[in-house]
Amino acid sequence: MKSFKQEKILYSVTEVAEMFDIEPSTLRYWEKEFKFVRPARTEKGTRQYRKKDIEDIRLVYHLVKEKGFTLAGAKEQLEKNRDRVINTEDIIYRLKNVCAELLALQDELGS
Repeated sequence: MKSFKQEKILYSVTEVAEMFDIEPSTLRYWEKEFKFVRPARTEKGTRQYRKKDIEDIRLVYHLVKEKGFTLAGAKEQLEKNRDRVINTEDIIYRLKNVCAELLALQDELGS
């Protein structure tokens, strides 16, 4: 998953897909498969993702794309151990951000 600065309150399906380097159709499919992935919609039906929606998608992304679970396996993990999945994914996410910051500092220092 690409890191991003959260500056906006609402994001489009295209913006969220870019954050995770996946297709918008994947997000739409996950919305059908995972009942907790429910972005708000405008009157015209345009999806608007909030921070909470992005965090929920990050969990699915972690299990499916990083850990290699099937959608059924990811659902099972989240049903059985949602808190554990959240904690594990959060630690990994933070460590990746720290690593990226350290690499950026290394580049700045010319090492």
